[in-house]
Amino acid sequence: MTGSTLPHKGSQNRTVLRLRNLFISGAAVLVLLVIWWTAAVLMDAAIILPPPPAVIRELLGLLQSNDFWISVWVTLLRGFTGFIISLSVGTVVGIAAGISLPLHALFKPLIAIIRTTPIMSVILIALLWFKTGTVPVFSSFLIAFPVITQNIIVGIRQTDQKLLQMGRAYGLDSTRRLLHISVPSVVPYLISGAQTALGLTWKVVVAAEVLSLPNWGVGSEMQLSQMSLETAQVFAWTAVAILLSAGSQWLLSLGIHSMPWSRLYADSV
Repeated sequence: MTGSTLPHKGSQNRTVLRLRNLFISGAAVLVLLVIWWTAAVLMDAAIILPPPPAVIRELLGLLQSNDFWISVWVTLLRGFTGFIISLSVGTVVGIAAGISLPLHALFKPLIAIIRTTPIMSVILIALLWFKTGTVPVFSSFLIAFPVITQNIIVGIRQTDQKLLQMGRAYGLDSTRRLLHISVPSVVPYLISGAQTALGLTWKVVVAAEVLSLPNWGVGSEMQLSQMSLETAQVFAWTAVAILLSAGSQWLLSLGIHSMPWSRLYADSV
């Protein structure tokens, strides 16, 4: 009986903790809204800082426009395309560089250069190389790629050497040791890298759209609103960008939790 009640109590504790954290987050958001509204009232200059009701009205107006949904869809497509490419390439390169010291030495300077290059520089260089619609995809890939790659390299290097030695003792070849020992050890690092990379992806995609001004996109609409001095609309498009980022992070966490092995990595998700 004791063994059956312990998991139930653990599950209840997790639920209580989640509800408590949700309440704290909600309270923090409410405090920020109050500060924003108070500052807007004191400033009394909507062109500089519009109050929350004005932003909500703009957002509701945008929701009724077909152009709004096209822009959101195109930004989503660019963001997920850049993220999937960076996740795929970063995983392959990370595993290869984690296993092979020469490959790690080969990719290490490239990863370091990309990670230290300002995002705006990446976008401006991409503007010289690609069409405006491709700039956000390339920029998001280039920024997210080193994050995933480095995380996987660290995960490979942190694999328990005793497990690898045991695998050799039981006659497992290098491929099986990789699939059954190294790859499972990398999963928490992959999850962490993917979450960080996805958060960066939306920032880069929107920033690239602001600078490159493709025909459709959340960043393009944000820039056009700023040029028209529609500050409330800029805030509304910013809220849309935040919701895209938060929604994609939630979907990623949901996908991770739906995996059969998710309980093994509960701390990583």
